[in-house]
Amino acid sequence: MSASTPSDDTITAATITTEDRVLDGPHGELPVRIYRPTERAAAGLVWLHGGGFWAGDLDMAEGDWVARAFASRGIVVVSVDYRLAPALEPDQASRGDVHYPTASQEAAFAFGWAVTSGPASGAWAFGGASAGGNLATGATLRLIAEGGPIPALAVLAYPTLLAVQPAPDATLRAALDADPVADHFGPDAVRRMYENYLGGPAEDADTMAAPGIATPAELRDFPPTIMINSEVDELRVSGEAFAATLRAAGVDIDVSTEPGTVHGHLNRPEEAAATASIERFAARIAALSPLTSEGTTA
Repeated sequence: MSASTPSDDTITAATITTEDRVLDGPHGELPVRIYRPTERAAAGLVWLHGGGFWAGDLDMAEGDWVARAFASRGIVVVSVDYRLAPALEPDQASRGDVHYPTASQEAAFAFGWAVTSGPASGAWAFGGASAGGNLATGATLRLIAEGGPIPALAVLAYPTLLAVQPAPDATLRAALDADPVADHFGPDAVRRMYENYLGGPAEDADTMAAPGIATPAELRDFPPTIMINSEVDELRVSGEAFAATLRAAGVDIDVSTEPGTVHGHLNRPEEAAATASIERFAARIAALSPLTSEGTTA
């Protein structure tokens, strides 16, 4: 960590300020939390927490700690409290009762709002973790299709991008077998998660719901992307497949694996790997070109 970067256990109001706002979103009230460095930042990031599409909130570590960590590194963050799907099990608590495309549309709306509202003076990235990575990716495809503002960079942490997920290769399968606690995102579990999100069969998912099925031709306008997967995580299968398709489409893709991690490592800030991933993401965001007067990157 550089000498100019606050340590992650001492990020306070002295380094950032926060503001809770409620936007007039496409499906009603849409809460967001804005994290601003004390000095005006050039780059911005719209961020979406994970939680299997049905859980999670702005206060979980994958939401609040991540946003504070980025803001302490000079990046304005807009964290989005998108609407959630119903709980997977009757005994599980969920704040949600909606299905696709509600959260996807809210994510795209929030990005458009951030770009035009002015909390950052430079380029905007769009990203998320796990299911949030799916939503950021699908919403980017939505913005491309609808002629909206396009992110300068996609920032994806261990995303899930396929509703029908292939089996892992032998090396990952062996690693999962050696760590049964990490082995909970197999094809059947992923299918069930998506069908709960979709409200219908996994095979009915379009590219904005399951971006991993997109073809190279459908991704030719996708922005440069940085993706960091967890090491012992079956969702790596969909992330790496999507990265390969981006590469085939000629998109600038930086895909890597954070060593020694299982799924959700940004939700465990006590692990050094969480800060390591934040540092790599933040460096890419900070390097974005400034905006031109037309609102696109120079």
